[in-house]
Amino acid sequence: MKDHLPTWTHEWLHYGVPALQIVLTLLAAWLLRLIARRLIRRIGEHYTLPPEMVMGARRVFSFVVYFTVLLVVLNIVGVSATVLWTAFTGFAAVGAVAFFAAWSVLSNIFCTLLIFTTRPFRLHDYIELLENGEKPGLKGRVIDVNLIYTTLQETDGNHEGTVLQIPNNMFFQRTVRRWRDPAQAPGGIQGDG
Repeated sequence: MKDHLPTWTHEWLHYGVPALQIVLTLLAAWLLRLIARRLIRRIGEHYTLPPEMVMGARRVFSFVVYFTVLLVVLNIVGVSATVLWTAFTGFAAVGAVAFFAAWSVLSNIFCTLLIFTTRPFRLHDYIELLENGEKPGLKGRVIDVNLIYTTLQETDGNHEGTVLQIPNNMFFQRTVRRWRDPAQAPGGIQGDG
């Protein structure tokens, strides 16, 4: 076909054919998505499915279509599907390992944000972290809240002067009892006032 066209068009064909293929791929994806959305809506109406399920199915199908279009377009421009798959699985594996390795730290950082916004206690409050409603737990005066730990200065007679560093996510897994004034605490949290 190139032989029948003028020579100045040969370079344009080198860019024009892939561009046309990309446009046709996008058009086919748009049409497929439109048909699928209508089909999913009709199935949802026919079987009276919950709107959340219909919306979820539409989103999953849209993701699959867009991801497939991305792979096809990259293949058209010359990127190997094997290279893409290898890169994707490599990044996914590294991301999963990093996520699980950092889960505890990320959980504590997020809980610190929640402590500062929901204010279950403040600096210099006397608190007790209960195992359950009957057993006494860890107690003391809050002297520091950082990204990972909340530090309590123990104020009971046995451990007075020592500090406890409690991971911040523990405050959202257990019940917290709080006093602003140690004199109000039943059973003798004694502080320095």
